[in-house]
Amino acid sequence: MSDLVVETRGLRKVYRDHGRRIVAVDDLDLSVERGSVHGFLGPNGSGKTTTIRMLLGLARPDAGSINIFGQPYPRETTQVLARVGALLERGQFAPDLSGRRNLELLARAGGIARTRVDEVLDEVDLTGVAKRRSRGYSLGMRRRLALAAALLKSPALVILDEPSNGLDPAGIRDMRDTIPRLAAAGVDVLLSSHILAEVQQVCTSVSILSEGTLLKTGKVSELIGESTSRTRVGVAEPDRATGVLLRAGYQVVRDGAFLVVDGHEHPDAITRQLAAEHLYVYEMSAIRPTLESFFLELTGHRPAGAGDPAARAADEVAELMTEPAALSPDEETAS
Repeated sequence: MSDLVVETRGLRKVYRDHGRRIVAVDDLDLSVERGSVHGFLGPNGSGKTTTIRMLLGLARPDAGSINIFGQPYPRETTQVLARVGALLERGQFAPDLSGRRNLELLARAGGIARTRVDEVLDEVDLTGVAKRRSRGYSLGMRRRLALAAALLKSPALVILDEPSNGLDPAGIRDMRDTIPRLAAAGVDVLLSSHILAEVQQVCTSVSILSEGTLLKTGKVSELIGESTSRTRVGVAEPDRATGVLLRAGYQVVRDGAFLVVDGHEHPDAITRQLAAEHLYVYEMSAIRPTLESFFLELTGHRPAGAGDPAARAADEVAELMTEPAALSPDEETAS
């Protein structure tokens, strides 16, 4: 059995847009290990959604290969998709039906036991509102209902496309708490998100794209560890201290009354350098590297807010559906 739940090699997708050829995904090698929560990151228009469409059979690759669960895809589409659940940004439910009834109809259509409906409602913490019409659900509740629908067939892999998009802080927290529970239950997760703090908390590994090309992939802890360590220093004479540290070869920038110092292996070297000039540190703290700072350094893009419709526009496609669809290139638009 392969150690990879998702593997693409040389994946390429080109769209036509008013006579122009737009390369949305270019020679993408993506590897998602079993037993992981894998983050899929990139600036808007980087090809994340296009890649997800290809993984779900919603768009055909122009070149390259896809293997899911070690099975060649799309040759084994039916067998593969039976084990994949997806939470896409646009989920559609009958607004006048209850959350439970919506799921019951989906279960019936998929030949899934009705008892599974109660199980997934409990998994996403919607049991208490299951009898309410879905039109009265908050956005966070609708997102959890969509996740429940994705879990109905007990998938081995769940693909989440911006699961926290548009949610309030409580909704984001609920979604963030749900993802580790899926992983603990043995479900592999591929998570596309603009909220990098969320990704850093829940993902074990990430792949970062830019302009359809893979820039970096690896475990979150290892990637963050590549960032230069920095130290925030409080000293009585910050201007004079800046000169001392610059002459010693450190990189220094002011942060209000504090200094942010780069270019050292151990913070105690800073205190020794300053003490030699009778400058004494009254406060010192490590600035922990974050996935967001690594992302910014790597791509040159500050991650867009997940709830900003304008920021998301370049990365959206028309009506993502959960059933495979064969689209001609002329029908597709750039992502």
